[in-house]
Amino acid sequence: MNADLTKRLFKAIALGSEKDLDSLCRKIISAEDSKGHALLASQLEGILKTKKTTPSEVPKTDSERVLQSLPLSRRHQDPLVVKMDRTLLRHFMVLPESVETRFSRIEQEYAARERLASFGLRNKKKILLYGHPGCGKTLGAERLAWTTGLPLVKVRFDALISSYFGESGVNLRAVFESAKARPCLLFLDECDFIAKSRSNQNDVGEVPRLVNTLLQLLEDFDAPGLLVAATNLDKQLDKALFRRFDDVFEVLPPGAEEIERLLKMTLSSIDNASNIHWDELVRKLVGMSAADVVKVAQDAAKNTVLSGKGEVRHEDLEFAISEIYKRDQS
Repeated sequence: MNADLTKRLFKAIALGSEKDLDSLCRKIISAEDSKGHALLASQLEGILKTKKTTPSEVPKTDSERVLQSLPLSRRHQDPLVVKMDRTLLRHFMVLPESVETRFSRIEQEYAARERLASFGLRNKKKILLYGHPGCGKTLGAERLAWTTGLPLVKVRFDALISSYFGESGVNLRAVFESAKARPCLLFLDECDFIAKSRSNQNDVGEVPRLVNTLLQLLEDFDAPGLLVAATNLDKQLDKALFRRFDDVFEVLPPGAEEIERLLKMTLSSIDNASNIHWDELVRKLVGMSAADVVKVAQDAAKNTVLSGKGEVRHEDLEFAISEIYKRDQS
């Protein structure tokens, strides 16, 4: 083996280059074979074939590739986002017609994004959902991820915010760059504290700077997937934030018709007694969030199963409603 080949071999070992090592080994085998050392060449070929596959060479699943590409915080290398398991995504919603129409339009535009682009049009990519807690904002983001087939990547604000000057902005940029590199639904859940008006004089430190960074990143956002932000605020939101989104709408609490549908849907797996007065129950639940309506039905169903009564009765639902009232008054 000549000196040049020897140096290249050692350099490949030092750099850990599997591709170069493989190429050099085959050159050595070829060289020995050309010298008439057929037995040695055959033995070397046999050794090369027994090479074990290293972990880096094992084919990765889509989930593993996504996890490897997740952005990390600059200082502590903590994951800045969490990828939600698709099998756990909830996607069935009972909404007022006006809200259902808004969600459906986003889904339709995403499905037709290439056709829209051929006419110089762009589908809605940046969505801001607002409304009271429990109204379905998070569920709405999960639904959009489910229907579009995009992996849902949720931002971890606890890891993103740093006390070090400018570091939170760097972390936020890393999140947006990651979304640009790999299609996903980027979900900014409960982003209230960075979505407040910049005129708020009580905020000091990183948060006001982060608002400006967020505004700029939203302005420039052109990733292949979707961005969905959710907040409980409306009046306190920075007005400039609204202008950065392609669609902004309130996820309204369920009306009487939606409440009855939610109750019956949640109780569909268990027998219901004939004495249930749905209209009476609905009147007591008007104004409650969709999450509370579902909780009432689930609690009544669980009590029925545990007691062995066999069917949900009107009084079971009445009791579950009273428990919600007690919680809200405490």
